[in-house]
Amino acid sequence: MKSNMSLYKNLLFIENVGKMKLVFISLLVLFWCLLDHGVFGESVSAVEGESVTLHTDVKTNQQEKIRWYYKDTCIAQITGDLTKICTDVQCNEGTERFRDRLKLDHQTGSLTIMNTRTTDSGLYYLKIISSTSISEKIFNVTIHGFFSDGEDGVSLSLMEGDSVIFQTGVETNQQGTIKWYYNEKRIAQINGDRSRICTDVQCNNGTESFRNRLKIDQVTGSLTIKNIKTTDTGVYRLKISSRNINEKDKTLIFALRGVSAAVQSETKTKPVKEGESVTLDPGEIKNNDMMTWYFKNTLIAEITGDPSKTCTDDQCKERFRDRLKLDHQTGSLTITNTRIKDSGDYKLLINSSRVSIIRSFSVTVYDPDPTVAAGTIAAAVVIVVGCVLLLAMAAFVIFKCLRKTELPQTGQNGHAAQRGDCQQIEELPLNEQNTANVDCGNQVETPENKLSPISKKKRKQRRKR
Repeated sequence: MKSNMSLYKNLLFIENVGKMKLVFISLLVLFWCLLDHGVFGESVSAVEGESVTLHTDVKTNQQEKIRWYYKDTCIAQITGDLTKICTDVQCNEGTERFRDRLKLDHQTGSLTIMNTRTTDSGLYYLKIISSTSISEKIFNVTIHGFFSDGEDGVSLSLMEGDSVIFQTGVETNQQGTIKWYYNEKRIAQINGDRSRICTDVQCNNGTESFRNRLKIDQVTGSLTIKNIKTTDTGVYRLKISSRNINEKDKTLIFALRGVSAAVQSETKTKPVKEGESVTLDPGEIKNNDMMTWYFKNTLIAEITGDPSKTCTDDQCKERFRDRLKLDHQTGSLTITNTRIKDSGDYKLLINSSRVSIIRSFSVTVYDPDPTVAAGTIAAAVVIVVGCVLLLAMAAFVIFKCLRKTELPQTGQNGHAAQRGDCQQIEELPLNEQNTANVDCGNQVETPENKLSPISKKKRKQRRKR
């Protein structure tokens, strides 16, 4: 009995081992199939802010359709005839995950993700549909943040046209050298004794990416970049070397991310009807940031971090009395009951311990009724034309008056050819009528005038002889 039990256990063990081998082999086959079909996908990585291109390795004119998906959501599509191309919002109305950051190649269908963010990491699914087959491909995209573990850095989003100031937190006379780098290329430098200061072109002959847009503070070594461009996004490194040999060099990192053109336009340009409200949104800020709002260089609102020291309008200036509202959480500024004179440039200064940002907003307040505006313009034109006509009539009247007051003409005998005299020529003696006729510009009858044309011609011929 015991031997039979032992035999049964051995057979059961052998059977289990066989099953395990079968499962293991099946897993190997499955793994190989997954690799062969590209399920794990092509791995692509980049640093936040860089662009990533996912290649199809085909040409669209040879295909029926190319579709791109991100987490089961269609984000881009192109057909072989190029008549139907869509990216993000156009493909999925209401979804703005990649607004203005996707670019689709018309020839190959390759997808480029611009100004990448860490949240763009994940699986991207490509589906190519031709008349004879369907092929698929997966891309595993990983977007790394700017900073590694232990690195000291600040990351911020900027809009085109902003100005930014990177703070060093030191004074140059206490340091050896302060150097600024952009993507590992030196763009500014200042020595502790200030004997050598250079920015961009002076530091690197032939490089002009920041020409006339960099300024380095001679006291603190802080770097100002004016009129930020989309090409300025990336990593900026500050290296501070100490005069003390025993002290290590300090490195600070500042990372700039760009904001899409659509968001910039919506944020920075604000058209509003007269009487309505408009809100100026500063974007991402931190709770400890100090914010100051200006209108045409006049302080109109301020957040200092201490709610007791927050001022709006009448506390700062009475330009917008009772028409400004400042959000203490977001820093956004709302102008209520707008007026035409509220149109203009508004500037926001955001100050933190490491970075200062200057952002501009353009507000245009327009008349809500265009017919009224058109009527106003037409009335102005009528007024101008009327004034011109009145001036012309006045000039004509003055000219006529001057003509009437001119001195009277005198005839050959000294007789004045007055209007009354001209009307009474027939009443004058015969010997004075010819003279009066000459003075009045009348035709004077002479014996020669009474001759026929033939007689006049014969008389001229005799005179020539």
